[in-house]
Amino acid sequence: MTLLSYLTDNSGYEISGNTDIEITGINYNSRKIEKGNIFVCLHGQHTDGHRFVKDALLKGAAAIITDKIIDDIPGLTQIIVADPLKALSEVSARFFGYPSKKLTVIGVTGTNGKTSITYLLESILAVSGKKTAVFGTINYRFNNEIISPENTTPFSSDLQYLLHKAVTQKFQAVAIEVSSHALVLNRVDDVEFDAGIFTNLTRDHLDYHKTFDEYFQAKLRLFKMLDAGGVKQTPKIAVINIDDEWGNKISGLIKCKTIKYGFDSSLADIYPQDINASASGTVFNLVYNDKKEKIRTPLIGKHNIYNILAAAGYALGTGMDIKKVRDGIEKVSLIPGRLEKVDKKQPFTVLIDYAHTDDALKNVLSTIKEIAKKRVITVFGCGGDRDRTKRPVMGEIAVKMSDYVILTSDNPRTEDPKKIICDIEIGIKRAGKDNYMVKVDRREALKTAVEMANKDDIILVAGKGHETYQIIGNNKIHFSDREVVEELLV
Repeated sequence: MTLLSYLTDNSGYEISGNTDIEITGINYNSRKIEKGNIFVCLHGQHTDGHRFVKDALLKGAAAIITDKIIDDIPGLTQIIVADPLKALSEVSARFFGYPSKKLTVIGVTGTNGKTSITYLLESILAVSGKKTAVFGTINYRFNNEIISPENTTPFSSDLQYLLHKAVTQKFQAVAIEVSSHALVLNRVDDVEFDAGIFTNLTRDHLDYHKTFDEYFQAKLRLFKMLDAGGVKQTPKIAVINIDDEWGNKISGLIKCKTIKYGFDSSLADIYPQDINASASGTVFNLVYNDKKEKIRTPLIGKHNIYNILAAAGYALGTGMDIKKVRDGIEKVSLIPGRLEKVDKKQPFTVLIDYAHTDDALKNVLSTIKEIAKKRVITVFGCGGDRDRTKRPVMGEIAVKMSDYVILTSDNPRTEDPKKIICDIEIGIKRAGKDNYMVKVDRREALKTAVEMANKDDIILVAGKGHETYQIIGNNKIHFSDREVVEELLV
C-alpha cells in the first residue's frame, strides 16, 4: 500500500513531499528502520528522534512523521502532526489491519498484581479452549515462543505488530498488562479492549504522574475506552477491585457491565469464603452468583486471593463454567518472581518477590509473617531515577514487619545507591528501629542473609523478582537473585 492510503482517514495530517510511495512498515527506532519504513520522530526522556532522521534515511526510510517541519533535507517526505505518539498508534493500527478487532483483548491495570492475573487468565482461558497470548512485565509470549520485553506495555507500533502476530498464528485471545505510562503515552489508543481489570492503586510512579489523581486518571482511561465501545458485538466488561477506594471510584464513573470482586461480600459480586492458608498454599471457597467452588492453589497470601478473584471474575462474567475456572486456577503452580521459592534442601526458606512498592512489600510481609515459624529476614533496596517518596515508607514497613533487614542496591540507574539507601533509612529512623544493616553490593547482601539464616527462618528477597539484570548507570549487567541464591546454597 502507498503512504497516502495509510493517511486518508487522518485529515489532521499535513503532508509534504511524495505520497505515492510503497510503505513496508513503521518504526520509532532509527536503528531498526528497514527500506520503505516510515520513521516516527518521538520526543524521548533523554533524546529527540529528530536527531536521527538522517540515520533513518540512510537505512532506507521512505518518509517521516514529525511535529516540526525539517527544512534542510531536500525531497524528504514528511507527515506533520500535532502528536507523533498518537500518529504512531493510528498509522501502526492501520498498517497491521486493526488486529485487536479480530481478537478478545483483556487489559489488566493497577499498581500491583497485573502479572499474576495475566498468568491466571492464560491458564483459565486455555482450559476453556482459547489459545491466549500474554504481553507483560516478564515477557511477551505466544505459548512456548518467548520474546523479551523492553517495556511492560510495548510501544504502539510494537504492540500492533504483536497483536497482528497473534491473529496470524490463530490465537483467539490476548491478555495485556496495561501500565499507566502506556495509557498516557498513547500506546494502547488504537486497541479495542473487550475487558479491563483493575487491581488497586498504591504509591508508585509519582515521579512521573506527580499526584495520585494524575495516576488515577491514567488508569481510568482504560475503562473510558471500554465505555466508548467499538466494532465488536460482544459487550465490554470491567472487573473492579471494590475493596480498593480507587476501584470503588472507577465503578461509579463507568457505564459498561461491571463485575466487582473483593473480600466484602456485601459489595462484591465474587468473593472468597472459608480461607485456609499455609506455607504450602491456600484453600478457599470462591463464591459467585450463588455458586460456590472450592479452590486449592499453591499460591499464598491475601494478595493472591485478590488476583485469583480478578481473573475468575472476568471468566465467570463472560459465562465460563465455574468448574473450568477452578481447573484453570489450580493449574498455575508458580508465577516467576512472585513469592518464588528457592529450594536447595536448605533448613530455611528463601522467597524471591518483585515487591517494589510499599503496598506490595507490606502485602508480601503480611503473608510471610502468617506462615513464619521463626525469623523473617528481608533483603531489599529501591530503584534509582524513580519515585523517591516510597523509599522511607518501604524502610519503615520492612523494619516493622521483619525481624531483620539488609538494605542493598536494587537498580540504582544513574543515582548513587548509598543515597537511595539514605532515603530508605529516613523511614527506619522514623520507626525508631535498629534491626538492620547496610550491604550496598547486592551479592554481598544475599550472602549475608544466607549465612545468618537458621532453621525455619524465612528470607525474603524483594524488589527485583524475575529480573535477570541490574541497571547500574546506563549499563544493564546480568544479575539474577535466584541464580545468586542458588549458588550460595550449594
